[in-house]
Parts: sequence; structure tokens; C-alpha cells
Amino acid sequence: MISRSTIDLIYQAALIEDVVGEFVALKKSGKSYKGLSPFSSERTPSFYVVPTKGIYKDFSSGKGGNVVDFLMQHQKLTYPEALRWLAQKYNIPIEETEDSEQQKEEKSEREQLSRVVEYANTWFQSQLHETEAGQNIGLSYFEQRGFRNDTLTKFQLGFAPAGWENLKKAALAAGYNAQYLVKAGLLKEKEKENENADQEVENNEPNRTYDAFRDRVMFPIHSESGKVIAFAGRTLQADLKGAKYINSPESELFHKSDILYGMHLAKNTIVKENVCYLVEGYTDVISMHQSGVSNVVASCGTSLTEGHIKKIIRYTKNITVLFDGDAAGIKASLRSIEMILKQGMNVRVVLFPDGDDPDSFARKHDSDYIQDFLTKNATDFVRFKTNLLLEEAGKDPLKRAELIKDIILSISIIPDVIQREVYIQECSQLLNVSQESLILQLNQTLRKQKVPAADLAQVQQADPVINHDQGSTIAIPEFYTYFQERDIVRLLLTYGDYEIQINIVNEDNEEVQTGVSLAEFVMTSIEQDQLQFEEPRYREIYRQYTQFIQELTYPELKHFTYHDNNEISQSVTDLIASKYEISKNWAAHHIYIETEEKNLRKAALDAVNRLKLAKIKKLQDEIVQQIHEQIEHTDITDQLLSDKIKLEIAKAQLAQYFGSVIL
Repeated sequence: MISRSTIDLIYQAALIEDVVGEFVALKKSGKSYKGLSPFSSERTPSFYVVPTKGIYKDFSSGKGGNVVDFLMQHQKLTYPEALRWLAQKYNIPIEETEDSEQQKEEKSEREQLSRVVEYANTWFQSQLHETEAGQNIGLSYFEQRGFRNDTLTKFQLGFAPAGWENLKKAALAAGYNAQYLVKAGLLKEKEKENENADQEVENNEPNRTYDAFRDRVMFPIHSESGKVIAFAGRTLQADLKGAKYINSPESELFHKSDILYGMHLAKNTIVKENVCYLVEGYTDVISMHQSGVSNVVASCGTSLTEGHIKKIIRYTKNITVLFDGDAAGIKASLRSIEMILKQGMNVRVVLFPDGDDPDSFARKHDSDYIQDFLTKNATDFVRFKTNLLLEEAGKDPLKRAELIKDIILSISIIPDVIQREVYIQECSQLLNVSQESLILQLNQTLRKQKVPAADLAQVQQADPVINHDQGSTIAIPEFYTYFQERDIVRLLLTYGDYEIQINIVNEDNEEVQTGVSLAEFVMTSIEQDQLQFEEPRYREIYRQYTQFIQELTYPELKHFTYHDNNEISQSVTDLIASKYEISKNWAAHHIYIETEEKNLRKAALDAVNRLKLAKIKKLQDEIVQQIHEQIEHTDITDQLLSDKIKLEIAKAQLAQYFGSVIL
């Protein structure tokens, strides 16, 4: 493990404009540098590097962070790999900290597993190319599928010969331990013949083990960094008795619910093309790659999971699912695809002609034709599902009613309110049903899911009044104060140590002006009213900032942009990154802009008062809910109404400050 002192030295030495400049052509732009985004295709530069803040921000893709974040996102390095890359560039010797005994054991086991898996991968490839059985059986199969030699090498395809102990004997002779071969799923243990058999034998007893993969072509499964971590083996027997494919079991290296086949080869193209194609099988991925479509992945012998989706969303928010013409298979997959919608991704579907799957289709056509076909035939998932179910329902009114509920359920899980509204409008036309009816059904579904009231579709005239006597409750948004908290944290990070002038009353009861830092002013105002931050990231940033102030110092921006917690560093980057600067040439033309920096006292006061307003609004809604819940208890209700009136007075006073009427 790299020591903290080494990490600090790396951060101090690394110049973000120097590192990013190795991968992106940058031009000076005021205090910043700008260039074309390395994460998406664009003609107008929207990628900015700010040396004074030690950050970069790509406004086209939304990515941003410090120098280590850039290497992790652009070069697909892990955190330690990025640190080692920088250490090598700036000639910084790496000091390793002593691992605990448990850490040493875990590290040792992962290393041993990685070694045996890598050995097996090399051995399977040699069996394919260098043995008679491999050439006659394995290579023959791959040739029938149309895989070229460069494709076999690219995906490291191999062959496991028939026989019970071929890999086992070779691995043991090479010095590998049977215990780790078993843990990696390469060997299986023989079952005891009966309960009175000899004492249980240790995992490293070779006489009780045999090869797990036999007489199968082998598909190695890689991690995102490209290391082999597991295998899938396909049988070539015509009279199939066992499973067509068998996969390595779960291990320290392999967690199939998080691993996507082909991601190590697809990730860069996914970022570049800003779309990920999802297919079902290993050969689908390989054939698409061979035909020139490389931004394609598959789940490893399991149904789609949230872990898979989170892997994809790191590279793009756009996913296109490629289906063959099997209607039964499509219907079975609809629910799993809705998991993608739930993560806020844009989902499209491509249906291949009858008799074709991605593998066979890719083998029939060249890259340009396939790309053109995918582009022209990609259909939005909700539209696709609606048309599919409409065709099945026909003119049956009961089936159509169920269809509407099913479609609304799919729309309801989409987190973006505007996107849901667009789908409602489109489905209204497809289903020939009024938008009001669909919105009514959507709101009922959302209430069952207990979503915030702010997320309900806004067509109140079609929405029935809630009957509080029947136990209904008013949903309260989770964070009323998100944007207000965000603005206060931004002001502290940007101008915390700036001096502003405030009025105070001295000992002679006279109002005088004095200077305090913006941070002191904001923190005192928040403390006086005992305001609490609700958004976890902003709460933690504010807590750490106040801790520095209590120690009579101001935190350097790098404390947050180079923070160990990636969520904090990313949040701070987003807060302080700006795409625009006021040109110095404007002053020469007598054009003067009233900037925030020139009126910081008002900016700070506005931010604090907006936070107070948001807090009052939340308290009011909580009181309204309590009143409805306690409607039969007069004493409690009277007290709640009294509290509500006090809040109305406070809100009116704040409204007067802003010079507006707040409804």
C-alpha cells in the first residue's frame, strides 16, 4: 500500500496541465487551458483545465476532478495505478506501508489466484494451437463460427481437452498449489464415497481433485483492467447431457454480478461513441468486435444486475439492448431492462430480423452496414414495449387496460420528471388514451412507491383530492435545501477567506462597520439559527471547512479537490469549475460587469436567507402533515397551527428582505 506521505508528495509535484497535456491539445485561455474533450466527439472546445485550482472539467461529458481522477477516467487506471504512473513521471520513490497480517493474507491469496488463473489461460491457448485435439476440435469450431486468428488472439480463446487431469498435472508440475486451483474453480474436489470415509482431506491434497473444464472451448473472462479472472467453457458434444456453458464459480477475483464480458476491450469505444451495446452471449460480443463494433458487452452467464448497470454508467448513460427475433426471450427480458431505466439511463432496443442474433447478423455484414442498421433501428425502450404489448393485446379491452398499467409502471420507475412527462405524451398518442388518464394512473403508481410530492405529474385538475380521513399522507421531499446548501458551500470554497464589511452595534450602542471573513459571517449566521445541512456530501464538506476555521486557518482548495473520498472531490470540482471568464478587454470598451466577487456581502446574505426560507418551507410542510395525522386531537392541532403561524411570519420577514411575495 502506498504511504500517505508518498501520496502527498505526488499531489504536490503533479502539474495537472502538464499531465493532461500529454493526452489533450491545450490552449491558454485566461487563467485556464481549454481543448477538445477526450471523452466525447465535439467541434467546439468545452474541456477546461484550471491549474490554480488543480482541476479539470469537461462540460460536454460532465466529467471532472483532479489529476489522479483524469488518469483514472481517461486511461482507465485504478487509484494505485494512477498514483504509480505519476510517481514514475515525476521521479518520486514510492514508500510502501506495512500491511496487517490479514491484509497480507488477502493480498497473498489474490496474487496466488491471479497466478493460477493466468497460467491456466496460457495453457488453454497452447492446447488450442499446439495439440492435435485442439486443432481438430477447438480450432475447427472457431473457424466454423468465422473467427479469424487475430480475433482468437484478441480474446485469448482456448481449449480444454478431454480427460480428468490434464490441466491438473500440468499445473502441479509447474509448481502451482492445488488449493488455489480449487479456489479459482479450475479443479473440483471429489465427493466422499460415504460418511464413514477417511478423514476430510485438505484442499491442497491433489489426489482428491480433477479438472473442472474438460472437452470444451474456453472463453477467458477479464476484469476491466484486462486481467484474466475466470473462464467460461462451452461443450462441443452433440448429445448434450450437461450444461452448454459452465462458468468459473465466485472467487476473490470473480464476482459475476459485477463483471461484464468484453468490457476491457469495449470501455474506450463506449466513451468515444457515448453508447454501450448489450448482448446476451460471449460469441455475440466476439462477432460484433470482429465486424468492427467494439462498444459491446455481455453479462457473464447471469441475468443483468444493478452491479452490471453501474459498471456501464461509469462510461455512458446510453445503452442499447440487442435482441434476436425470439418473442418469448424478449418478454422475459423486459423486467430486467427496467432496472436500467431505474438507474436514470437512456435505453434503446434493436430487434434483429427473424432467425438472426447479434452473432449471426455480424458474420453476414460489414461494419458500416451493421452501424447503419443499429442507428436506424434503435427504438426507445418504452415505445418498443408499448408497441410489443399493443400487438399482443389486439382489440381486447381488458388486455389493453392491463397493458396501460404495465406501461405506466415502466414509466414510473424513471427518476427524471421531465423524461416521464415526455413518455406520457408519447404513450397517449400510441395508446389513444388521454394524457390526463395516464397522469392519474402514473400519480397513483408513484404514491404507492412513496415518491416525493414534487415528483408527481403536474395535472392537478385530473388528480383527485387526497382524503386524509382514510389515512393518506403528504409526501415530503427528501432534500428541500439541496441548492441552497450547494450555493453556501460554493461561496465558502471560492471566497471563504475574503473580507466583507458588516454593521455591528458597539459598546456605546452605536452602529459601526467592521470587516470579517465571508466564512465567519456565513458560519455565524448558520450557527445562530442552528441550521443543519441535509445533503450528505455538502454536510461533510461544511463540517471539514468549519473544523479548519476552528483551528484558526483556512483550508486549501486542494484539501477537497484531492480528497480521499472521491464523492467529495468530484462535488467540489463541479462547484468551483467555471466555463467562462470576463474578458479584460471589456474594460477598455467601458463595459463593466457587476460580479459576485465585488458584492460578496449581498451574495453571502442572500445564500443564508435562501437556506432559511427553504428550511421554513420544509417545517411548514411537516406541520401540515402532522395536522392531518392529528386532526382528531384538538390540543395538538392548535399547537401545530400556532407553530405554523410563527413560520408564516418568519417567511414574510424574509420575503420582505428579498423584496418579493413568497407564496
